[in-house]
Amino acid sequence: MNFRAAGIFRATAMEASKLVLRRAFARSASSAKRRVVILGANGGIGQPLSLLMKLSPLVSDLGLYDIVGTPGVAADVSHVNSRAQVAGFAGEENLGKCLKDADLVIIPAGVPRKPGMDRDDLFNVNAGIVQTLCTAVAKNCPKALVNIISNPVNSTVPIAAEVFKKSGTYDPNRLFGVTTLDVVRARTFLASAKKLNPSEVDLPVIGGHAGATILPLFSQASPKVSLSTKELDALTKRTQDGGTEVVKAKAGKGSATLSMAYAGALFAEACLKGLNGVNNVIECTYVESSVVPGLSFFSSKVRLGKEGVDEILELGSLSDYEQKGLEAMKDELKKSIEKGRKFVQSGGGGGGGKKKKK
Repeated sequence: MNFRAAGIFRATAMEASKLVLRRAFARSASSAKRRVVILGANGGIGQPLSLLMKLSPLVSDLGLYDIVGTPGVAADVSHVNSRAQVAGFAGEENLGKCLKDADLVIIPAGVPRKPGMDRDDLFNVNAGIVQTLCTAVAKNCPKALVNIISNPVNSTVPIAAEVFKKSGTYDPNRLFGVTTLDVVRARTFLASAKKLNPSEVDLPVIGGHAGATILPLFSQASPKVSLSTKELDALTKRTQDGGTEVVKAKAGKGSATLSMAYAGALFAEACLKGLNGVNNVIECTYVESSVVPGLSFFSSKVRLGKEGVDEILELGSLSDYEQKGLEAMKDELKKSIEKGRKFVQSGGGGGGGKKKKK
Protein backbone atom coordinates (compact mmCIF):
# COMPACT_ATOMS: atom_id res chain seq x y z
CA MET A 1 0.00 0.00 0.00
CA ASN A 2 1.45 3.39 -0.98
CA PHE A 3 1.53 6.33 1.46
CA ARG A 4 -1.35 8.14 -0.22
CA ALA A 5 -3.58 5.08 -0.10
CA ALA A 6 -2.61 4.48 3.53
CA GLY A 7 -3.55 8.07 4.40
CA ILE A 8 -6.92 7.71 2.69
CA PHE A 9 -7.51 4.44 4.51
CA ARG A 10 -6.72 6.02 7.91
CA ALA A 11 -8.99 9.01 7.19
CA THR A 12 -11.82 6.73 6.09
CA ALA A 13 -11.40 4.57 9.19
CA MET A 14 -11.47 7.65 11.43
CA GLU A 15 -14.69 8.92 9.79
CA ALA A 16 -16.26 5.49 10.15
CA SER A 17 -15.28 5.43 13.82
CA LYS A 18 -16.80 8.88 14.38
CA LEU A 19 -20.01 7.78 12.67
CA VAL A 20 -20.25 4.71 14.88
CA LEU A 21 -19.73 6.87 17.98
CA ARG A 22 -22.37 9.38 16.85
CA ARG A 23 -24.89 6.62 16.23
CA ALA A 24 -24.11 4.99 19.56
CA PHE A 25 -24.58 8.33 21.34
CA ALA A 26 -27.87 8.91 19.50
CA ARG A 27 -29.14 5.51 20.62
CA SER A 28 -28.02 6.24 24.17
CA ALA A 29 -29.74 9.66 24.19
CA SER A 30 -33.02 8.24 22.86
CA SER A 31 -32.96 5.33 25.32
CA ALA A 32 -32.73 7.59 28.40
CA LYS A 33 -35.90 7.47 30.47
CA ARG A 34 -37.66 10.83 30.37
CA ARG A 35 -41.12 11.65 31.71
CA VAL A 36 -42.91 14.49 29.94
CA VAL A 37 -46.15 16.01 31.28
CA ILE A 38 -48.54 18.19 29.28
CA LEU A 39 -50.90 20.43 31.27
CA GLY A 40 -53.89 21.34 29.13
CA ALA A 41 -53.67 18.18 27.02
CA ASN A 42 -57.33 18.17 25.97
CA GLY A 43 -57.18 21.55 24.25
CA GLY A 44 -56.54 22.75 20.72
CA ILE A 45 -52.78 22.82 21.22
CA GLY A 46 -52.67 20.08 23.83
CA GLN A 47 -54.12 17.29 21.70
CA PRO A 48 -51.78 17.56 18.69
CA LEU A 49 -48.88 18.26 21.06
CA SER A 50 -49.72 15.05 22.92
CA LEU A 51 -49.55 13.11 19.66
CA LEU A 52 -46.24 14.68 18.66
CA MET A 53 -44.66 13.94 22.04
CA LYS A 54 -45.96 10.35 21.88
CA LEU A 55 -44.11 10.04 18.56
CA SER A 56 -40.84 11.34 20.01
CA PRO A 57 -38.22 8.64 20.63
CA LEU A 58 -36.88 10.81 23.47
CA VAL A 59 -40.03 10.35 25.59
CA SER A 60 -40.43 7.17 27.63
CA ASP A 61 -43.37 8.24 29.80
CA LEU A 62 -46.09 10.75 28.85
CA GLY A 63 -48.53 12.20 31.37
CA LEU A 64 -51.54 14.12 30.05
CA TYR A 65 -53.58 16.42 32.30
CA ASP A 66 -56.66 18.58 31.90
CA ILE A 67 -59.82 19.34 33.82
CA VAL A 68 -61.85 16.94 31.66
CA GLY A 69 -61.41 14.62 28.71
CA THR A 70 -57.79 13.60 29.21
CA PRO A 71 -58.35 9.86 29.66
CA GLY A 72 -59.86 9.83 26.17
CA VAL A 73 -56.92 11.71 24.66
CA ALA A 74 -54.53 9.34 26.43
CA ALA A 75 -56.38 6.25 25.21
CA ASP A 76 -56.33 7.59 21.66
CA VAL A 77 -52.64 8.43 21.41
CA SER A 78 -51.63 5.34 23.40
CA HIS A 79 -52.53 3.22 20.36
CA VAL A 80 -49.67 4.79 18.38
CA ASN A 81 -46.86 2.24 18.10
CA SER A 82 -44.07 4.29 19.65
CA ARG A 83 -41.97 4.04 22.77
CA ALA A 84 -43.77 6.30 25.26
CA GLN A 85 -46.17 4.87 27.82
CA VAL A 86 -49.19 7.18 28.21
CA ALA A 87 -51.53 7.94 31.10
CA GLY A 88 -54.33 10.51 31.30
CA PHE A 89 -55.29 12.43 34.44
CA ALA A 90 -58.48 14.49 34.77
CA GLY A 91 -59.55 16.86 37.52
CA GLU A 92 -57.59 19.02 39.92
CA GLU A 93 -57.42 16.21 42.47
CA ASN A 94 -55.19 14.25 40.05
CA LEU A 95 -52.85 17.08 39.04
CA GLY A 96 -50.17 16.14 41.57
CA LYS A 97 -50.23 12.48 40.48
CA CYS A 98 -49.69 13.50 36.87
CA LEU A 99 -46.72 15.74 37.74
CA LYS A 100 -44.90 13.18 39.88
CA ASP A 101 -41.35 12.44 38.62
CA ALA A 102 -41.67 14.75 35.59
CA ASP A 103 -38.45 15.74 33.82
CA LEU A 104 -40.22 18.23 31.54
CA VAL A 105 -43.56 19.99 32.01
CA ILE A 106 -45.20 21.69 29.02
CA ILE A 107 -48.05 24.13 29.73
CA PRO A 108 -50.33 25.03 26.80
CA ALA A 109 -53.37 25.41 29.12
CA GLY A 110 -55.55 28.48 28.74
CA VAL A 111 -58.19 30.15 26.62
CA PRO A 112 -57.43 30.79 22.93
CA ARG A 113 -57.30 34.10 21.11
CA LYS A 114 -60.41 35.23 19.24
CA PRO A 115 -60.84 37.87 16.52
CA GLY A 116 -60.12 41.33 17.87
CA MET A 117 -58.17 40.01 20.85
CA ASP A 118 -54.48 40.47 21.43
CA ARG A 119 -52.43 38.34 23.79
CA ASP A 120 -52.88 40.84 26.60
CA ASP A 121 -56.66 40.32 26.50
CA LEU A 122 -55.98 36.75 27.60
CA PHE A 123 -54.16 37.86 30.71
CA ASN A 124 -56.95 37.87 33.29
CA VAL A 125 -57.92 34.24 32.69
CA ASN A 126 -54.63 32.67 31.70
CA ALA A 127 -52.63 34.37 34.44
CA GLY A 128 -54.64 32.54 37.09
CA ILE A 129 -54.35 29.23 35.25
CA VAL A 130 -50.56 29.48 34.99
CA GLN A 131 -50.29 30.50 38.63
CA THR A 132 -52.35 27.47 39.74
CA LEU A 133 -50.46 24.99 37.59
CA CYS A 134 -47.02 26.32 38.50
CA THR A 135 -47.93 26.11 42.18
CA ALA A 136 -48.57 22.39 41.61
CA VAL A 137 -45.30 22.04 39.68
CA ALA A 138 -43.37 23.62 42.56
CA LYS A 139 -44.93 21.14 44.98
CA ASN A 140 -44.69 17.94 42.94
CA CYS A 141 -41.72 18.22 40.55
CA PRO A 142 -39.62 21.28 41.50
CA LYS A 143 -36.59 20.11 39.48
CA ALA A 144 -38.48 19.71 36.19
CA LEU A 145 -37.86 21.93 33.19
CA VAL A 146 -40.98 24.02 32.55
CA ASN A 147 -42.01 25.16 29.07
CA ILE A 148 -44.69 27.88 29.10
CA ILE A 149 -46.87 28.13 25.98
CA SER A 150 -49.89 29.82 27.62
CA ASN A 151 -50.29 33.38 26.39
CA PRO A 152 -49.40 36.14 26.97
CA VAL A 153 -45.95 34.52 27.29
CA ASN A 154 -44.33 37.91 27.93
CA SER A 155 -46.27 37.96 31.24
CA THR A 156 -46.97 34.31 32.06
CA VAL A 157 -43.28 33.39 32.30
CA PRO A 158 -42.67 36.13 34.91
CA ILE A 159 -45.79 34.85 36.70
CA ALA A 160 -44.29 31.36 36.82
CA ALA A 161 -41.00 32.78 38.09
CA GLU A 162 -42.73 34.60 40.95
CA VAL A 163 -44.70 31.48 41.90
CA PHE A 164 -41.49 29.44 42.06
CA LYS A 165 -39.75 32.17 44.04
CA LYS A 166 -42.56 32.15 46.61
CA SER A 167 -42.22 28.38 46.98
CA GLY A 168 -38.42 28.57 47.24
CA THR A 169 -37.93 26.38 44.15
CA TYR A 170 -37.05 28.96 41.48
CA ASP A 171 -34.20 28.08 39.16
CA PRO A 172 -34.02 30.50 36.20
CA ASN A 173 -32.20 27.86 34.17
CA ARG A 174 -35.26 25.61 34.24
CA LEU A 175 -38.01 28.03 33.15
CA PHE A 176 -38.68 28.76 29.46
CA GLY A 177 -41.17 30.70 27.41
CA VAL A 178 -41.75 28.88 24.12
CA THR A 179 -41.18 31.36 21.27
CA THR A 180 -40.24 28.71 18.71
CA LEU A 181 -43.33 29.41 16.59
CA ASP A 182 -41.96 32.88 15.81
CA VAL A 183 -38.75 31.26 14.55
CA VAL A 184 -40.69 28.69 12.52
CA ARG A 185 -42.79 31.42 10.92
CA ALA A 186 -39.81 33.65 10.12
CA ARG A 187 -38.01 30.75 8.44
CA THR A 188 -41.10 29.77 6.47
CA PHE A 189 -41.96 33.28 5.31
CA LEU A 190 -38.38 34.07 4.30
CA ALA A 191 -38.09 30.80 2.40
CA SER A 192 -41.33 31.52 0.54
CA ALA A 193 -40.26 35.07 -0.36
CA LYS A 194 -36.84 34.00 -1.63
CA LYS A 195 -37.76 30.59 -3.14
CA LEU A 196 -35.62 28.68 -0.65
CA ASN A 197 -36.06 25.28 0.96
CA PRO A 198 -37.67 26.07 4.36
CA SER A 199 -35.85 23.19 6.04
CA GLU A 200 -32.52 24.75 5.09
CA VAL A 201 -33.31 28.26 6.36
CA ASP A 202 -32.28 29.40 9.83
CA LEU A 203 -32.45 32.72 11.65
CA PRO A 204 -32.96 33.88 15.23
CA VAL A 205 -36.04 35.72 16.48
CA ILE A 206 -35.47 37.80 19.60
CA GLY A 207 -37.47 39.86 22.09
CA GLY A 208 -40.81 38.54 23.27
CA HIS A 209 -43.83 36.69 21.92
CA ALA A 210 -46.37 39.36 21.04
CA GLY A 211 -46.66 41.91 18.26
CA ALA A 212 -43.83 44.43 18.07
CA THR A 213 -41.84 42.56 20.73
CA ILE A 214 -41.21 39.83 18.14
CA LEU A 215 -38.07 40.78 16.19
CA PRO A 216 -36.77 38.42 13.48
CA LEU A 217 -33.08 39.01 12.69
CA PHE A 218 -33.11 38.55 8.93
CA SER A 219 -29.59 40.02 8.76
CA GLN A 220 -28.38 36.84 10.49
CA ALA A 221 -30.28 34.46 8.22
CA SER A 222 -28.61 31.40 6.80
CA PRO A 223 -28.31 31.19 3.85
CA LYS A 224 -27.47 34.87 3.53
CA VAL A 225 -30.15 36.87 1.72
CA SER A 226 -30.52 40.41 0.44
CA LEU A 227 -33.74 42.17 1.40
CA SER A 228 -35.05 45.61 0.48
CA THR A 229 -36.59 47.79 3.18
CA LYS A 230 -40.00 47.00 1.72
CA GLU A 231 -39.32 43.26 1.95
CA LEU A 232 -37.99 43.63 5.48
CA ASP A 233 -41.08 45.52 6.55
CA ALA A 234 -43.39 42.93 5.02
CA LEU A 235 -41.57 39.90 6.43
CA THR A 236 -41.14 41.41 9.89
CA LYS A 237 -44.80 42.48 10.05
CA ARG A 238 -46.03 39.07 8.89
CA THR A 239 -43.90 37.30 11.49
CA GLN A 240 -45.20 39.62 14.21
CA ASP A 241 -48.81 39.18 13.09
CA GLY A 242 -48.65 35.45 12.32
CA GLY A 243 -51.04 34.58 15.12
CA THR A 244 -53.57 37.18 14.01
CA GLU A 245 -53.35 35.85 10.45
CA VAL A 246 -54.45 32.41 11.66
CA VAL A 247 -57.18 33.74 13.98
CA LYS A 248 -58.70 35.70 11.08
CA ALA A 249 -58.42 32.77 8.67
CA LYS A 250 -60.24 30.52 11.16
CA ALA A 251 -63.01 33.14 11.37
CA GLY A 252 -63.39 33.04 15.12
CA LYS A 253 -63.28 29.27 15.41
CA GLY A 254 -59.74 28.88 16.68
CA SER A 255 -56.20 30.17 16.89
CA ALA A 256 -52.79 28.86 15.89
CA THR A 257 -53.05 25.41 17.44
CA LEU A 258 -51.44 22.99 14.98
CA SER A 259 -48.39 25.10 14.16
CA MET A 260 -48.00 25.94 17.86
CA ALA A 261 -48.12 22.25 18.76
CA TYR A 262 -45.42 21.60 16.16
CA ALA A 263 -43.24 24.42 17.51
CA GLY A 264 -43.85 23.30 21.09
CA ALA A 265 -42.74 19.78 20.21
CA LEU A 266 -39.60 21.07 18.50
CA PHE A 267 -38.59 23.02 21.58
CA ALA A 268 -39.50 20.19 23.95
CA GLU A 269 -37.27 17.81 22.00
CA ALA A 270 -34.44 20.36 22.15
CA CYS A 271 -34.83 20.49 25.96
CA LEU A 272 -34.77 16.69 26.17
CA LYS A 273 -31.66 16.52 24.00
CA GLY A 274 -29.98 18.98 26.36
CA LEU A 275 -31.01 16.93 29.39
CA ASN A 276 -29.60 13.83 27.71
CA GLY A 277 -26.20 15.44 27.16
CA VAL A 278 -26.37 16.18 23.44
CA ASN A 279 -23.84 18.92 22.71
CA ASN A 280 -24.49 22.36 21.25
CA VAL A 281 -28.30 22.35 21.30
CA ILE A 282 -29.18 25.98 20.57
CA GLU A 283 -32.70 27.42 20.40
CA CYS A 284 -34.33 30.82 20.82
CA THR A 285 -36.41 30.98 24.00
CA TYR A 286 -37.80 33.54 26.45
CA VAL A 287 -35.87 33.28 29.73
CA GLU A 288 -34.59 35.37 32.61
CA SER A 289 -31.76 37.25 30.99
CA SER A 290 -29.39 40.21 31.25
CA VAL A 291 -28.54 40.27 27.56
CA VAL A 292 -30.54 43.51 27.11
CA PRO A 293 -30.12 46.00 29.99
CA GLY A 294 -33.42 46.91 31.63
CA LEU A 295 -35.27 43.78 30.46
CA SER A 296 -35.18 40.94 32.98
CA PHE A 297 -36.78 38.46 30.56
CA PHE A 298 -35.87 38.24 26.91
CA SER A 299 -35.93 35.74 24.06
CA SER A 300 -32.65 35.05 22.32
CA LYS A 301 -30.39 32.14 21.44
CA VAL A 302 -29.76 29.82 24.38
CA ARG A 303 -27.54 26.77 24.60
CA LEU A 304 -29.42 23.99 26.38
CA GLY A 305 -27.78 21.44 28.65
CA LYS A 306 -28.27 18.91 31.43
CA GLU A 307 -29.55 21.57 33.86
CA GLY A 308 -31.68 23.52 31.38
CA VAL A 309 -30.06 26.80 30.30
CA ASP A 310 -26.35 26.18 29.84
CA GLU A 311 -25.51 29.55 28.29
CA ILE A 312 -27.37 32.61 27.03
CA LEU A 313 -25.65 33.70 23.84
CA GLU A 314 -24.99 37.28 22.79
CA LEU A 315 -27.32 38.85 20.24
CA GLY A 316 -24.59 39.29 17.67
CA SER A 317 -24.45 42.12 15.15
CA LEU A 318 -27.78 43.85 14.46
CA SER A 319 -28.60 45.91 11.39
CA ASP A 320 -29.81 49.49 11.85
CA TYR A 321 -33.33 48.27 11.05
CA GLU A 322 -33.12 45.61 13.78
CA GLN A 323 -31.58 47.98 16.30
CA LYS A 324 -34.54 50.33 15.85
CA GLY A 325 -36.91 47.40 16.33
CA LEU A 326 -35.13 46.42 19.53
CA GLU A 327 -35.41 49.93 20.95
CA ALA A 328 -39.08 50.17 19.93
CA MET A 329 -40.09 47.00 21.80
CA LYS A 330 -38.46 47.76 25.13
CA ASP A 331 -41.24 49.73 26.85
CA GLU A 332 -43.97 47.26 25.88
CA LEU A 333 -41.95 44.24 26.93
CA LYS A 334 -40.93 45.80 30.23
CA LYS A 335 -44.58 46.60 31.06
CA SER A 336 -45.64 43.02 30.26
CA ILE A 337 -42.94 41.61 32.52
CA GLU A 338 -43.95 43.89 35.39
CA LYS A 339 -47.64 43.06 34.88
CA GLY A 340 -46.88 39.38 35.38
CA ARG A 341 -44.77 39.97 38.45
CA LYS A 342 -47.31 42.24 40.10
CA PHE A 343 -50.09 39.74 39.49
CA VAL A 344 -48.42 37.25 41.83
CA GLN A 345 -46.87 39.76 44.22
CA SER A 346 -50.26 41.37 44.84
CA GLY A 347 -51.88 38.00 45.49
CA GLY A 348 -53.75 38.04 42.20
CA GLY A 349 -55.92 35.33 40.69
CA GLY A 350 -55.09 32.09 42.35
CA GLY A 351 -57.95 30.39 40.55
CA GLY A 352 -58.65 30.27 36.89
CA GLY A 353 -58.49 26.51 37.14
CA LYS A 354 -61.80 25.84 35.40
CA LYS A 355 -60.69 26.81 31.89
CA LYS A 356 -57.84 24.73 30.69
CA LYS A 357 -58.88 24.03 27.14
CA LYS A 358 -57.07 25.91 24.41
